[in-house]
Amino acid sequence: MEAAAPRGDTRTRSEDAAAPAPLAARARLLPALGAVYRAQLSRARVARIPLLFVATFQSIGIMVLMRGVVDGGSEARAVVAGSSVLVVAFVALNLLAQYFGQLRASGGLDHYATLPVPPAAVVLGAAAAYASFTVPGTIATAVTGSVLFGLPLGHLWVLAAVIPLSGAALAGLGAALGLLAPRQELATLCGQLGMSAALLLGVLPADRMPPAVSYARDLLPSTYGVEALARSFDAQPDWLVVGADLGVCAAVGVVSLAAATWAYRRAAVR
Repeated sequence: MEAAAPRGDTRTRSEDAAAPAPLAARARLLPALGAVYRAQLSRARVARIPLLFVATFQSIGIMVLMRGVVDGGSEARAVVAGSSVLVVAFVALNLLAQYFGQLRASGGLDHYATLPVPPAAVVLGAAAAYASFTVPGTIATAVTGSVLFGLPLGHLWVLAAVIPLSGAALAGLGAALGLLAPRQELATLCGQLGMSAALLLGVLPADRMPPAVSYARDLLPSTYGVEALARSFDAQPDWLVVGADLGVCAAVGVVSLAAATWAYRRAAVR
């Protein structure tokens, strides 16, 4: 004989079965960031490594062409620094804008929206994974350019700060462009235009630019990474100025990644 239900409990078995199960707790930022970073790194490894070779050969080719025009001095330092940071712009800005544009167009954002992962972890994890691909190409470009133009190699350790800080600023900008573009084709176009701006405004010596273009150069986040790396080629670098340039890169990186996180939330709810 079935036991009677306790008095005061008016719920039936059908109501208990229909009650929704409690959702899992949202993952913390750092563990979620590590998981997204590893997933993005493994997914993009096969597809992005050939493009990294293209970015490296492109930057080295630009330096070889400029070798016939620039002999040395401050112009040589600007060319080598700009070509090295151009590798970062190609991957962190151009490819990341295309990736998030494709992710939004294909409905891939819906997959991430169903996971208990903070939006900042998705943006930061993808940005860090794409920026990681720039490390070998940037180092190879800087070493090749230093040998080609006869620049000292002793201060290239500055790349340990230039790569992540410039990568953060450009990756946040690329992610924001890809997420805010209404169509995938526009995201690709914005990424290409951003990389072209990094090429023209970063590689060409600033002394040869018109004043109006120089002002536009100051608005490009990668410019400050270029300036920090270029100043490190001096015999006695002014480390305070180098630190100030890197500080600007860090500040722009925080702002651009925050804008990319906002753009991700905006795109995910649509």
